[in-house]
Amino acid sequence: MASIYDKEYKVKRRDDSIFDISSLKGNVLIIVNTATGCGFTPQYEGLENLYKKYHDKGLEILDFPCNQFGHQAPGSDDEIHEFCTAKYKTSFDQFKKVDVNGDNELELYTFLKEEIKEDDIRGVSHKMKMGMVKGLSKTYKKKEDILWNFTKFLVDKAGNVIMRLSPIEEPSLMEDKIKELLGE
Repeated sequence: MASIYDKEYKVKRRDDSIFDISSLKGNVLIIVNTATGCGFTPQYEGLENLYKKYHDKGLEILDFPCNQFGHQAPGSDDEIHEFCTAKYKTSFDQFKKVDVNGDNELELYTFLKEEIKEDDIRGVSHKMKMGMVKGLSKTYKKKEDILWNFTKFLVDKAGNVIMRLSPIEEPSLMEDKIKELLGE
């Protein structure tokens, strides 16, 4: 298993400054692609709840807005941030809008998708819902591609990708694993 820290992944903050992912080594990470106009947007609340509860113990959340799925992340990076902080009171790191699939995908997402190729989907009804999402997503070309907004990756302190949750899975489903990874 490769570590996210084996390569120096650098991403852009909203202000265009560069952030080195390796500065987070030793923390548990949730990496998520988001959108403000999506049916899954209320998951921001669940993400913020996890962040408030576990940030002081070593949890970091990296929020990457993405406009690839139904153009559901319109607006500038600052407008997206303003919406999230006003409506959901988010306080975790939000980065510049990115692509997570295709020729212009963020290199970090190429790595994440190679580590866990398919979403962890529980139950037949969930698979049926994801089948509908696959039909909607024009960027979905191969099984490891991100299906939609709010695909969540959980990364341990050493940088190993532990879990990939589909958009329909609530962030709270990661809580037990987060506690385990934090040593609680």
